[in-house]
Amino acid sequence: MPIRFNHLLEQAEIDPSDVRLVRHQDGRADRGRTPYHLWSNHPVDFMEYQSRQSLRSKSTLGKAKYWAVFVVAPPHGETLFVGLYFINSKKVIESGFVESVSILGDKEDEHIYYDLTACEELSEFSGKLVIEWGKGTRSWVQRADIQHKLIVEVRREFAEEKFVGYLAFLSRLSEIDSLPKGWIQRLREAKGIYLLSCPKTGENYVGSATGEGGFHGRWQEHARAGGDAVRFNRRDPRDIQVCILEVAGSSMLDDDIRAAEYRWIEKLQPALNGHVTLISSTR
Repeated sequence: MPIRFNHLLEQAEIDPSDVRLVRHQDGRADRGRTPYHLWSNHPVDFMEYQSRQSLRSKSTLGKAKYWAVFVVAPPHGETLFVGLYFINSKKVIESGFVESVSILGDKEDEHIYYDLTACEELSEFSGKLVIEWGKGTRSWVQRADIQHKLIVEVRREFAEEKFVGYLAFLSRLSEIDSLPKGWIQRLREAKGIYLLSCPKTGENYVGSATGEGGFHGRWQEHARAGGDAVRFNRRDPRDIQVCILEVAGSSMLDDDIRAAEYRWIEKLQPALNGHVTLISSTR
């Protein structure tokens, strides 16, 4: 019999009708400042982030006594449980009264501030329990008594997902700073040839990573420049995918890596899956 998240609430003697399921995923976040990263690396900022909610969310959050809070975890977008919070009180904060330290770093509009306390109940599942949120990802707040979420996995301990490997790696350019720390380290250690692609248009770009910081450092340059490759320099990094074509051997010099880059350009230049390949020899 499948186990639902509500079963855990009931075992903790908490009425699901008193609980709102809150799933944090913020596409506005600066690199490395997603709700997941705030929770895992900056817990004080995470509390500030989730305590401040827009006036529009007042009716959605309702008069619940508790929030069961989840974050979207990289790299595959799992809905990870991070804690149960009791709502002590709430009040309206005027526009510009405080500065946000959580996501954007700019001044807040008028909003509601929730005074939250982390509960001992279900704390043993924090960072370990994954649920199936379902297709309604835009509905980031849902009533627990109506939505019976299926528990997908309960892990023994919180741990980053195992690195998929260089040649299997695929990510959006906008999400490279939101990857697990171990993944970023692996990508910084390696150099070689990569491919940027725009799924919307089918455009592709072959590039090489030769500098300090390896693949990750080079992709950060692309993200800051909004593409930094032919027509990609005006593209939103959220529209660009990045993958690795070849990892340089330990004996390869920078000139060897560039030579390998040109070989890949020659291979892909006529067409890639029927799409035009955009190339550049400039750096």
